[in-house]
Amino acid sequence: MSKDRINVFPSRMAHTLMKGRLQGAQKGHSLLKKKVDALTFKFREILKQIIETKQVMGDAMKEAAFSLAEVKFATGDNINHTVLQNVSRAQIKIKTNKDNIAGVTLPIFEPYADGGDAFNLTGLARGGQQIATLKKHYAKAVRLLVKLASLQTSFITLDEVIKVTNRRVNAIEHVIIPRIENTLTYISQELDEREREEFYRLKKVQEKKKRDRAKKEAEAKAKGADLLDGPGSLLEKEVDQDLLFND
Repeated sequence: MSKDRINVFPSRMAHTLMKGRLQGAQKGHSLLKKKVDALTFKFREILKQIIETKQVMGDAMKEAAFSLAEVKFATGDNINHTVLQNVSRAQIKIKTNKDNIAGVTLPIFEPYADGGDAFNLTGLARGGQQIATLKKHYAKAVRLLVKLASLQTSFITLDEVIKVTNRRVNAIEHVIIPRIENTLTYISQELDEREREEFYRLKKVQEKKKRDRAKKEAEAKAKGADLLDGPGSLLEKEVDQDLLFND
């Protein structure tokens, strides 16, 4: 099989099939380009959200760290022991939803509270206000972490899909469509050559028939002339020429 075209027998049917394949390839290329454009737009939007979320995340973690330092200063160093005593299961859990972008499924993580506050009695002795502020800051940080994880997952998924789709677009544009076009050109050239050969053959056949017909007509005329110049009839009167004798 040639690298520049598809190995097919040149015929009218093959030409029609190649035209259909070319139209399908062009339509597929157009649809994939639109898909890439949609995915790229969403990709850039997610990248912008990741940058903004990371900036907010930095501020939130800084506030949470300062709040933790305030709680340790107000309650002492036994805050870790207090947390371990009150925590038996996760209070914030994750549920997963899906978003469809141009046929690509993107996971979306959403946090939700499961159960009551296990630290509602923490800080009754001292540091209650600082602990409430700490819980608020760390709850915000957890929500931002979940959002960032969702964005990062979607970002990686879109990146892989865009790469694969771009490879398909380039393959169709630079390999498949040129091969089909070269095949159509080859078939058209072969069909034109066959038509020229058929026209030349028919022309030669007509010339031969014309020569044969002319030859037969000439032979027929020759036979007719021989019949006219043949022996005369006995009933026709003959005229003798006078003979002149000179002395």
